[in-house]
Amino acid sequence: MTTETTLPNQVAQVLTEALPYIRRFHGKTVVVKYGGNAMVDDALKRDFARDVVLMKLVGINPVIVHGGGPQIGSVLERIGKKSEFVQGMRVTDSETMDVVEMVLGGLVNKEIVSLINTHGGRAVGLSGKDGGLIRAERMTLTQPGPAEQAPEIIDIGHVGEVTGVDPALMKLLDGADFIPVIAPIGVDEKGISYNINADLVAGHLAQTLKAEKLILMTNTAGILDGKGELLTGLNAERVRGLITDGTIHGGMLPKVDCALAAVANGVAAATIIDGRVPHALLLELFTDGGVGTLIHGEAATP
Repeated sequence: MTTETTLPNQVAQVLTEALPYIRRFHGKTVVVKYGGNAMVDDALKRDFARDVVLMKLVGINPVIVHGGGPQIGSVLERIGKKSEFVQGMRVTDSETMDVVEMVLGGLVNKEIVSLINTHGGRAVGLSGKDGGLIRAERMTLTQPGPAEQAPEIIDIGHVGEVTGVDPALMKLLDGADFIPVIAPIGVDEKGISYNINADLVAGHLAQTLKAEKLILMTNTAGILDGKGELLTGLNAERVRGLITDGTIHGGMLPKVDCALAAVANGVAAATIIDGRVPHALLLELFTDGGVGTLIHGEAATP
């Protein structure tokens, strides 16, 4: 068989494979946490923008939540301010919070919006402060104190955790065919702003919006077993077992906890995908194999 006949057949096979997934996700909300290499590599950024636009064109409602830690660190370095982390969280005093809002809500957010719009989408940039979207409170960290004494409370400043999400603005934008692009900044009842982990914001949004799927983009292939093989099709019980035996550890733990919370609270499935793969979103949504670790809430099939 010649290349001329093989290539059209391959294209037709890909499109045929995508059809049931397009039908499944049509009219449904998919929340995507966008981060890692996909946010800094120019080719991957363009791929991501095209993927999001195509999702919207086939009737899916994508909601994008982005990170921006490296960009924040770069700006802080330029103004002579050293980044400090405690238990993986950036210590965020008032000056640092000003930089966070400028970088996340301004530079990074608007670049993503521009990319999506350049490729034919209708993206709108928001922070969690807009329309009271994300309500937050100060995050409290502790560390063990001296023997027989209470744990020590660590003040990390304007770092928050989500206390509530108001979906009204999201529903309005989806109904008007806009694509929300959200910076993970929340505000408390006193109007104080907080920097919030983007995975946590994406997870809470997915739960509140009753999303069909939560997708967390990373710089790894997904959850790997002891031999380095990709694990997928996991239920909550299996995932907890992998945490207990140490297979899931380190930086993967917060993402997995986020995925577990989502599927326990109404999201049909959560996937941790490799954002280094070109067109990772489309491959995850519209192919049988996907490109990461799928976690679902129902019991595993015997």
